[in-house]
Amino acid sequence: MCRHLAYLGPLVSLGRLLSEPEHSLVRQSWEPRRQRHGTVNADGFGVGWYAEDDPVPARYRRARPVWGDLTFSDLARVVRSEAVLAAVRDATRAGADGEAAAAPFAEGPWLFSHNGALRDWPNSAAPLAARLAPQELLSLAARTDSALIWALVLHRLREKPDLGAALAGPVRELAAAAPGSRLNLLLTDGLMIAATAWGDSLWYLSDAAAQRTVVASEPYDDDPRWCEVPDRTLLTATRTRIDLVSLKETPTGAPHQGDERP
Repeated sequence: MCRHLAYLGPLVSLGRLLSEPEHSLVRQSWEPRRQRHGTVNADGFGVGWYAEDDPVPARYRRARPVWGDLTFSDLARVVRSEAVLAAVRDATRAGADGEAAAAPFAEGPWLFSHNGALRDWPNSAAPLAARLAPQELLSLAARTDSALIWALVLHRLREKPDLGAALAGPVRELAAAAPGSRLNLLLTDGLMIAATAWGDSLWYLSDAAAQRTVVASEPYDDDPRWCEVPDRTLLTATRTRIDLVSLKETPTGAPHQGDERP
């Protein structure tokens, strides 16, 4: 399993967002509070962020634990952004492709992370992988379940850049092909966040007045405004709006309606 976080809002340093809070993502790498599977996220980490007037994000990823990376500490102190996606990794299988397997995965304007595990990998995913074009399979970022899930999501994004539908479709298909999988996905284009709660914890913190939204595996502080996302739910968010849709009932590609919160 892993822990991940996405942020949209006013300009903030990576350190203030990822390492300074009492229960920050960095601390979750060794002491998560709500992780249901695994105990330590020390198999790599990554952060992606967007610079002003540039839709293509930058990334910094390593195969080592985040707490031992002094370069990240320097970056976190000085890099500032209005949109961030970061993750710390607990590998399902040790030694798989090192840094290349660390989220966030990226292409064009998109950043992606998977918190979970695909049951009976890789056999269970073979029918879905067969739907991808040879070039898509050859371009897999790593030999991991997360990289294949990213390829399935990316395939849908290329057809139609709807972040919510791009997550909901693959989650339903993967859950049907590999029952018991944990499929908490997180995706952003720097303007919007989409996420799924499927088998592990997911929370959000929204402040419409401040135009600020955080979506994370677990709260990084004890602010009472944090809200837990029900399991089997698709979340889509902007800086000022949260929409929750049940993945158990709503057809793939349906409008984002349901539990709407400013």
